[in-house]
This record gives sequence, C-alpha cells and structure tokens, in this order.
Amino acid sequence: MFFLHQADSLKADSTNAQPMSLALKSPSTAVLLSAVLPGAGQIYTGRYWKVPIILGFGGYFGTQWFRMNDRYANARSQYQESVLAGENKGQGNAQLLYERDFYRDQRDRFAFYFAITYLLNIVDAYVGASLYNFDVGDNLSGGASLKISIPLR
Repeated sequence: MFFLHQADSLKADSTNAQPMSLALKSPSTAVLLSAVLPGAGQIYTGRYWKVPIILGFGGYFGTQWFRMNDRYANARSQYQESVLAGENKGQGNAQLLYERDFYRDQRDRFAFYFAITYLLNIVDAYVGASLYNFDVGDNLSGGASLKISIPLR
C-alpha cells in the first residue's frame, strides 16, 4: 500500500497519511480505444499533442487514397474503352495503360501508409499506457549504487 503525505498549508497537522493507489493506465484499454477511434488511446494516457499528428497523417493518407482511387477508376475505364475501340491493334492506348497502372500503384501506396499510421497509433497507445508511471526524474540512480575497489600493490 502506498501512502501520500499531504503538505497542506491550511492544516497545522501534516502528518496524516492517506492511502493513494497508483493511477495506472491499462494498456488493453488504450489499445481498444485507439483501435476504435484513432487518437483516443493517446487522450486516455494524457498525451494530447499526438492526436493532431495521428489525425493529420490519417486524414491526409485517407483523402489521397480516395483521390487516387477515383483517378484509377477513370483511367481504367478510359483504357478499357480504348481496347474496345481497337486502338493500337487491340492493345489499347499505351498512355492510358501507364496512367491506370500509375494510379493503382499510388492508391495502394497510400492504403499502405494509412494502415501503417493506424497500426502505429495503436502501438503508441500501448506503449504510452505501459510507461504511464515511468519515473523521469533527475535521480537516475534508482536507489542502487555500485562500488568498485581496485587493490593497489
């Protein structure tokens, strides 16, 4: 059991010990929150500054995926029309084929970036909750000391 000694300037007796439970953050709750709503795990652990970064990257990659998907669908239909029209001896327009493949690759790349952002959001929430009570004070010794004795002859 942990005890907290409160130093209250209004009370003359500051020796009363009150039990204090450590405010632990559950990693599984943080993961679940971030999986359902990206950034919610970071809010849960109090790391608010990460939320705009997560939402910014996720929003950018999501909108770019939609843009590239629309361009891919347009280039695909134009290429199919050129094949049906018999251009280039039934092979279709080479430029439209290139554009179709380019936009498909770009669309897939942005889907990958979006998925990585989503997974990193979840991993970051897990790590943030796991290290929530990590002491980052100036005393780095941790109470341990090392003494080395070198015998001189």
